[in-house]
Amino acid sequence: MTGSDTRIITELIRDKVFSLGFDLCGIARARSLDHRRDVLEKWCSDGMNAEMHYLERNTGRRSDPRILVPGAESMIVTGLNYYTGNPVTPPGSPVISRYAYGTDYHLIIGQKLDMLLDFIKSEAEEVEGKPYVDSGPLLEKGWAVEAGIGWQGRHSVIINREIGSFFFIGILILNIKLEYDKPEVNDYCGSCRACMEACPTSAINDNRTIDARKCIANLTIENRGPIPDDVVPKLGGRVYGCDICQDVCPWNKKQVMSHEKEFQMPESLRLMTADQWKSLPEDKFNVLFENSPVARRKYEPFIRTVRLVTGD
Repeated sequence: MTGSDTRIITELIRDKVFSLGFDLCGIARARSLDHRRDVLEKWCSDGMNAEMHYLERNTGRRSDPRILVPGAESMIVTGLNYYTGNPVTPPGSPVISRYAYGTDYHLIIGQKLDMLLDFIKSEAEEVEGKPYVDSGPLLEKGWAVEAGIGWQGRHSVIINREIGSFFFIGILILNIKLEYDKPEVNDYCGSCRACMEACPTSAINDNRTIDARKCIANLTIENRGPIPDDVVPKLGGRVYGCDICQDVCPWNKKQVMSHEKEFQMPESLRLMTADQWKSLPEDKFNVLFENSPVARRKYEPFIRTVRLVTGD
């Protein structure tokens, strides 16, 4: 592929990304992110990954997409805004994280990336690629920075100056060279420590990582054991995930609404009272959260947390 061809296909890809509804797009050269691997290994060796022992395995593969996908040359990094405001729910109702209000982002972004890959193949037959939506050993945050779509905030989440931090990252790895964006090298958090000061369990470390052993999001999603007694009063009604660190971030003060209708909380969920939540039977849980990220929590640990925060 000539330089002219590379420029043309890159422009076509960017145009297609936005026509598919993505809010952000950046492209990086596939290579090993050795500095990111070092941080991951230190984080795991310090036990910060809690029960997520899978993160300790294959760190070299996680940091180098060329091992994950042989022949990888380019990383197309997309961002999709999922902010849908603050739904009004009955008093005392349990709280779930914004990202889990509606349809599972894996389904929505996965479909968009598949469509993007099909389009690229129609323009360049030699192209092979593989999409990832938080679904494999890939350092999504690192690649978001490398592709220039944002910087890693003090709370560890990627922040974009235009749309804040409430966005999902989806990545398409390709076997062709493209024109690449410059990595984001600036830190626009400055001296702000709002997220660290607001975290009720002090789970945010000074090096922009999270101690999962303390994090409410991890304790209400990944954790399979009981939530520590000293953490229960700090949950604030949260039963799945936590948005506190993002809610207080100054970069989210002028958050724009997502155009994806499927990310909105359905009425059937929004109108549920605290009593309905804690008496929720398993069959209704399966229907209510069939296509929701909440389904990954499974019924028993989920309802245990619900009853814990509703005082049953």
